[in-house]
Amino acid sequence: MAEPADGSPDGDAVDAAGRDATGGAADGGPNGGGAGGRGPGERSAAAIAAAWQRERPGTPTGSIEIVTPIWRLAKLFADDRNRVLRAAGIDAATLDLLAVLRRSGAPYALTTRELTRRTLVTAGAISQRVARAEREGLVRRSPDPAGARAVLVSLTPEGHALVERSVDAVLGREAELVTGLSPAERDRLAALLDRLLTGLHGRIGPAE
Repeated sequence: MAEPADGSPDGDAVDAAGRDATGGAADGGPNGGGAGGRGPGERSAAAIAAAWQRERPGTPTGSIEIVTPIWRLAKLFADDRNRVLRAAGIDAATLDLLAVLRRSGAPYALTTRELTRRTLVTAGAISQRVARAEREGLVRRSPDPAGARAVLVSLTPEGHALVERSVDAVLGREAELVTGLSPAERDRLAALLDRLLTGLHGRIGPAE
């Protein structure tokens, strides 16, 4: 299974360029409610669905109470993660690179081709990330001993230390954010989200 193109240790709603990928629905799209000017009740997914049915009977609103909360959660999680990353002194794209190397296991080295496959970003984007991380002393490039003119990218001690600190900061924070659900509820939600995501990948493919 490919690694998430997330700019993060485990996946989020920020794309490979660090942009907010949550789009417009949470900020006033047809199944969003806008970010201000109304009370929470008026902006609830159920209220939005009911308003569309009132104004346009027959409008297909069956997805709103699922999709709208997902958009809003993605925006909240993305914004919070970006704050954590800034405090940790690392950007999302660099953490994505370092985290993929760290998750690969000792000796924490992958070819640029494998990095491209696991992060689901272009070869050009990986080249830029690696070059920037190398300038910062976080990775080093070397010829692949296996040959085939491949380039091997490996974590430096500084890169290893940074990814350890950053992952603890990000995942520790996000563990706190989901404590409103019981362990059993988290398990059920994770299974449902995985099922929905797998189905969508099969029907419409990954995001470009």
